[in-house]
Amino acid sequence: MRTETGSAPASSALGAKFLRTRALSEALVRPLSDADATIQSMDDASPAKWHLAHTTWFFETFVLRDHVPGYALHDDRWPFLFNSYYEAEGQRHARPRRGMLSRPSLDEVLAYRAYVDAALADVLPDLPPAAQALVLLGCNHEEQHQELLLTDILHHFSVNPLEPAVWQGAPKVPVAMPGPVGWIEGRAGLVQVGVPSDSTFSFDCEGPRHQALLTPHAIADRTVTNGEWAAFIADGGYRDPRHWLSDGWAWVKSEGIEAPLYWRRDGDVWTRFGLDGRRPVDPAAPVTHVSFFEADAYASWAGARLPSEFEWEAAASAFDPASGNQLDAAGPVEPRPSTGGPAFFGDVWEWTGSAFRPYPGFRPVEGAVGEYNGKFMSGQFVLRGSSCATPRGHSRASYRNFFYPHQRWQFTGVRLAKDL
Repeated sequence: MRTETGSAPASSALGAKFLRTRALSEALVRPLSDADATIQSMDDASPAKWHLAHTTWFFETFVLRDHVPGYALHDDRWPFLFNSYYEAEGQRHARPRRGMLSRPSLDEVLAYRAYVDAALADVLPDLPPAAQALVLLGCNHEEQHQELLLTDILHHFSVNPLEPAVWQGAPKVPVAMPGPVGWIEGRAGLVQVGVPSDSTFSFDCEGPRHQALLTPHAIADRTVTNGEWAAFIADGGYRDPRHWLSDGWAWVKSEGIEAPLYWRRDGDVWTRFGLDGRRPVDPAAPVTHVSFFEADAYASWAGARLPSEFEWEAAASAFDPASGNQLDAAGPVEPRPSTGGPAFFGDVWEWTGSAFRPYPGFRPVEGAVGEYNGKFMSGQFVLRGSSCATPRGHSRASYRNFFYPHQRWQFTGVRLAKDL
């Protein structure tokens, strides 16, 4: 995490961002009942009210408790419930059992948020620079949880036989299928990668900025569509071990994988489940909810490969990270067909072929917040860009998302690359 020239942002701008971020989280859960907000459908996902409480615990713990003398915790039993993985903060409720927390209720969690929001808003202008920097980190942390909140709700509802919709989607307007993939010749030689020194904010894993050597290559001007993925399925892509990494093929066989997550064949038609319920798959829209294993297999089938994270960053640096289909407000969320022209942000996160490992010279920051990213740099792969569920303005070309290769409940998609 960094702030410009090492100092905290102006408190008025920071206060506006804090209030805007907190309000969006609550708007996202407004359609949910207490029961909806309590369930946990798998170990990787968390209940909606846990997301609301954990992001509040972050502000209460690292800002109010540690930097505001005399601050009284809202409830001294709750840090045990809502700490996520910070070993320095002591024991915590087991992640796979978060769905057992029928209490506190959703209303009590919202009251907790109101208590912490009022306390922080009251002291924000007078906080020292280090504490204001933690508020900015907390806002970006909550934006990450807003995306997780949406993808977790989607998974929770997908296992309900009723397949309820969170929001009613807009009527579908036919869109022409995009033409063949175009190829952008990438930069070759030594390039600068990682967060620039003039960036207002970044997470610790985005730096230090350093040089990377790129060999001649090209990168696709768009991501793979549902229609193209359906052709991969029809050609036996999920049944042909030649295209799969060994671990990926073992995963396909053990889990019975035949299509992207949430896809189902209804007669001769593929349908998908989304936050707007079950609908026919749109062949023109970007494919999503695919794992790294699937992405790598598709690239092999297509006679290409996945880009490295630095090839992706070098190409994406020329594009506006706040552009594209990203999250602006509560409402229907799904990838949309391309409107034309190259794009590198929005719709889906894009798998790269790069392992999530530290950059040369990486050092975790001091204290518990130093556990934010560094200790997860093992066994995961980097995704770049942003998705339809990423709050607009959250991402940038240097942003490093990361998940394990079998995970696919996020809005993850595929962009191809090839050697020249």
